[in-house]
Parts: sequence; structure tokens; C-alpha cells
Amino acid sequence: MNKRLIALFSVLVIASMALAACGGAGGGAAAYECTDAIGCVTVAPGDPIHIAYALTVSGPTSSLGEDSRGAIEIAIADRGGELLGHPIELSGEDTLCSAEGGQAAGTKLSADATIVGVIGTNCSSEARSAMPLISQAGMVMISPSNTNPDLTNPDHPDSHPGYFRTAHNDLFQGRVAAEFAYNELGVRSVATIHDGSPYAESLQAVFAEVFAELGGTVTAQEAINVGDTDMGPVLTTIAAGSPELIYFPIFEPEGNLIASKSKEVSGLEDVILMAADGLFADTMPEATGSAAVGMYLSGPYVDVNNAAYGEFLQKWADQIGGVPPSGFHAHAYDATNMLLNAIEAVAVVGEDGTVNIPRQALRDALYGLSGYAGLTGNLTCDANGDCATGEALGVFQLSQAEVDGAWPPPVFWQP
Repeated sequence: MNKRLIALFSVLVIASMALAACGGAGGGAAAYECTDAIGCVTVAPGDPIHIAYALTVSGPTSSLGEDSRGAIEIAIADRGGELLGHPIELSGEDTLCSAEGGQAAGTKLSADATIVGVIGTNCSSEARSAMPLISQAGMVMISPSNTNPDLTNPDHPDSHPGYFRTAHNDLFQGRVAAEFAYNELGVRSVATIHDGSPYAESLQAVFAEVFAELGGTVTAQEAINVGDTDMGPVLTTIAAGSPELIYFPIFEPEGNLIASKSKEVSGLEDVILMAADGLFADTMPEATGSAAVGMYLSGPYVDVNNAAYGEFLQKWADQIGGVPPSGFHAHAYDATNMLLNAIEAVAVVGEDGTVNIPRQALRDALYGLSGYAGLTGNLTCDANGDCATGEALGVFQLSQAEVDGAWPPPVFWQP
């Protein structure tokens, strides 16, 4: 072979080796090209798949956030802390059950491009300010406990792409609570109190509307401010209408103060008290005292005889200790598993272990979720992000046992 042919052969060999190294020839895998409409998250070999939470984990509503965070941690532990051969990283922000807290959390989380999805928020006021930022960043967020109807109403400015929830919509909870008061308790006159938050204001409005439709009388619809401590004036105003029941879907500590003060106001000594899931917390009966005895709460319910739920509660006892402090832990567990399953379904995994997660495809996978067998029932997400079944709701009645520290209360009635 002459020198010219030898040189040409050497060049061809070197070129073929270079092409193989780049994946262009020799059987190598072509580099992944993201064509997703809103981008992709690329997780390099050895790096974690990063999810986050936005929950109220301090202050008077911390039991709600701790309840959700514990369930997220259990869902991750169930997978050995790994997904697609990568460790799962969980970070989080404290949202404080306020619009300001939601804004701060949304700003920080949306700026971290490594985050694939968020479990949160707990309070609807947080979602209202956090979700525009989360959505614009291309992320998904699944709430275990937001119940305000506006968040999944496509005609409302609080509705944003990429938002989902495993919690019930208050259009459902408000109706259930009103029907319970009218049909089961035989009440014919009610008054309501809200605190101006999206959650409380909309829930009492649905309750009052349905109660009136049933034939009842709404004697007053009053409001307080978050942070108020003197509940005498609002209760005195309500007493003038002589309602048989007061419905106040409010959080701690204001809800505790309303309940305890009501027994001191003339004309309300025997009034029936009813609140909602915002007060479904293990701290509430003890903080309220004797006024909590006989009080009704509407809120999330999962059958304790459900084998899978029983296993979950045992994991809670083993891994976290005690019992969940509020009522949405099963919803947070379902939300976390839905997110992780969807990531697994849409991810493109390279030969070297690199994981590419297309963001719009992830949203589409959740919007297309159907018949997922969760702790809270079989979940199917609609086009607006409502995924809850409506099965996991009940009415509870508090007793002296809860005031003395027992938790949770037994279910009193289910729709």
C-alpha cells in the first residue's frame, strides 16, 4: 500500500472513531434534544431528581404543613429515596398560610430551574400568590389541601396551567356541610363568619347559598380579620339574629377564640358550632377547651379499616412518630406519588443515566391521569386540575376525649 493510501486510511479510521464518540456513527446514542413546548429539566448522572414543597410548617397552622410534609417523606421513603436510578432530593419553603408567605415561597422556588414539581400549598391564599410564578416557570404544583373553587375555575384569574389538587373543591364541601346542618341536624337558621381569606370566604358563601336553597334562613354573614383576638363584637352582632348554628370555616387561633367566646355571649350559650378542615388539627380541641365539646367539623376522611391506609399510619408511627396532626396527609401522599409516577412516565433516560424530564409532557401526564388508586380513593384529574374523588370527606364531632388529647376524632357522618 503506498503512503498516500495509508494516510487516507488513517484519516478515515480517526474520523470514524470521532463520529462514534459523538454518537453520530458506530452505534452510539444520539444526544437528547429537548423539543418540549416549555422546556426540560436535565438531571446529570449521579445528580438528584429535585422536588420541593410549599407548606405552612411554622406558626399556628404548622400542624397542617407538618401533616403534609410527613406524608411526602413517607412516599419518598417507599421508593427507597430513589427514582430512575437517581436520589430524590426534597427541599421546601415555609408558606405561613398567608399570601405574603406564598409570594415569597413562589419567588424562591420558581427561580430554581432544577425543581421538577412542587407539593403545595396548604392554604388557598398561598396558592393565589405562589401559583402564577410556579406556572410561569413551567413547573407543576399539586396541592393536598387547597379547597378554594377559584383555583380550578378556568374563567377565574387565580387559575393557572400546571396546578392540580388532590383535596376536595369547596363547592363540594360547602354543599355537604349545609346539607348536614339542614337535613341531619334539623337546623333552620344559621350565621356564618369568615376571615377574608379565599378559603374561608368562598366556603362560607357556598354553605350559605346551599342552606338557603334548602329552605333555611341565613341570619348573618359576618367577617373578622386574621390576627383578631376579641371575638365579642362579631358574636354579639350574630346573637341578635338568634341563629341555631354558627358556621365558621376559619384557621387557628381565630377559630379557637370564636368557639370559646361564643359560650360567653348572651343568646349563644346553646348555639351549635360548626367549622371545617381549617380547624381539623390536633391542637384545636385542647386550645379551645370545653367549648369544643359537641362541636362539628367537616373535613377529610379516610377509612381507618382501609388496609393501605393502615399501613401508611404504621409507617407514620415508625418513621415520624405518633399520629398525623391534621387531616390531609393521605392527600399529600397521593399527590407525591402522582408526581413521581408522572416523572417516571415521561422521563427520557440516556445510556449514561442522564434523565431528561419534559415539563409540558409532565403536565399533560397529570391532566391525563385516570383511575389512580390512591389512599383517598380512585383519582382522575380533569382539564382544570381537580383530581379529588369526593369520597374522602366526612363530618366529625369533637368530644371531651379530644379536649383531653385524643386524636383524631371518629367520623360522625358521611355523605
